[in-house]
Amino acid sequence: MKLHLLKSKIHNAIVTSGDLEYEGSITIDSELLEMAQMIPNEKVLVVNNNNGERFETYIINGDYGSRVIQLNGAAARCALPGDEIIIMTFAVMDEIEAGSHKPMVLIVDRNNNPKRRHRVGEEDELLS
Repeated sequence: MKLHLLKSKIHNAIVTSGDLEYEGSITIDSELLEMAQMIPNEKVLVVNNNNGERFETYIINGDYGSRVIQLNGAAARCALPGDEIIIMTFAVMDEIEAGSHKPMVLIVDRNNNPKRRHRVGEEDELLS
């Protein structure tokens, strides 16, 4: 049996901008991607904490340290600049892998600066 488990997430990110004319995707600061263990072109589920909207798209690398979280194309209609979102990636694994898997959680502040991160069930690493 194969299971879909949370691989990593960026929690409480703030949308900085949107570009309806772009082909689609979410642009994320590459430093945040590295800290959350996400990669460009990876599929993400995004949840808007302001309106409950949920949508899937894929990651585009943003400038390192820019703190950009930009929704592109149709996704730009799902959240406005200033909205708080959660960005999640998932992995498919068997039951044995799933038994020891611990997702990475990166928590950011209102300016998308990393505050802390941890693997689920482990202690926080303070980042600010």
